[in-house]
Amino acid sequence: MKPTVAPYPTSRLRRLRKSPSIRAMVRENTLTPDDFIWPVFLMDGEDDETPIPSMPGVRRQTIDRVVKSAAMASDLGIPAMCLFPYTAMEHRTEDCAMAWSPDNLTNQAIRAIKDEVPEMTVMTDIALDPYNINGHDGYVDNGEILNDETVDALVKMALAQAEAGADILGPSDMMDGRIGAIRSALESEGHQNVAILSYTAKYASGFYGPFRDAVGASGALKGDKKTYQMDPANSEEAMRLVERDLMEGADMIMVKPGMPYLDICQRVKSTFGVPTFAYQVSGEYAMIQAAVQNGWLDGEKVMLESLMCFKRAGCDGILTYFAPEAARILNG
Repeated sequence: MKPTVAPYPTSRLRRLRKSPSIRAMVRENTLTPDDFIWPVFLMDGEDDETPIPSMPGVRRQTIDRVVKSAAMASDLGIPAMCLFPYTAMEHRTEDCAMAWSPDNLTNQAIRAIKDEVPEMTVMTDIALDPYNINGHDGYVDNGEILNDETVDALVKMALAQAEAGADILGPSDMMDGRIGAIRSALESEGHQNVAILSYTAKYASGFYGPFRDAVGASGALKGDKKTYQMDPANSEEAMRLVERDLMEGADMIMVKPGMPYLDICQRVKSTFGVPTFAYQVSGEYAMIQAAVQNGWLDGEKVMLESLMCFKRAGCDGILTYFAPEAARILNG
């Protein structure tokens, strides 16, 4: 039974806010570098990087530089990185065969990071959009996004990443049945210890624009993704999706985007009690950075506040482009 609050002046809640030390003693949630997964963008070449104009402070990096970034992140206490490849339009195809090539950028980067920074947990993205000439997460036939044929391709992609040494696979495509198919393939091929962090509640959001710049997908998309990503108006549907993905073998659950969907994060955690993550996506990052660059917001304060809200909503971790900057501040 919850205690009743005594009337003023017996109850002065400000007593517990009077000093930094008292505020720290009664703080309900704590943010640490352990909470972060850092998304990074890969590009071809050697010892090079390219700024992403719509994401100030974020760059595409060649694999050798990503390895150095992994070492830096590990030193900061960041436990995991998530890899996203940049693919130029001339290398995209209808069959998306590069997605499961053992020598694509992602798989090369997995091996390089695990060789040089073995303590870094490597997460990957499983979807066809970085390799698809149509810009979609699945195969396209006469304007229809094919579900089952796409799932077959995603299984091949997942196995290639597991064989390269990925620790966590992140299916972000939103095709029906892909978690069960991937889990079954991992088990049958001896990768039973590879975890799946499913993008279970991924909404058809307007907050993804800068990310598409980062992976070279801007202008490639024909149509929209509303037939497979979730309607932003729906909440109950997200609960059904979480239940299904857990039954099919997902180990952890992702909500994407993050801040506009904190209610979904809270519902997932309170309903299922499973490891729950949110992705503070490119548009969220870009909005904060734009306001900071214009002098409208205190960058450090707003960054940490935006990250803390995920913990308050029940998230166990956050994918965020702020990870290194926030970790440096939190480490003191």
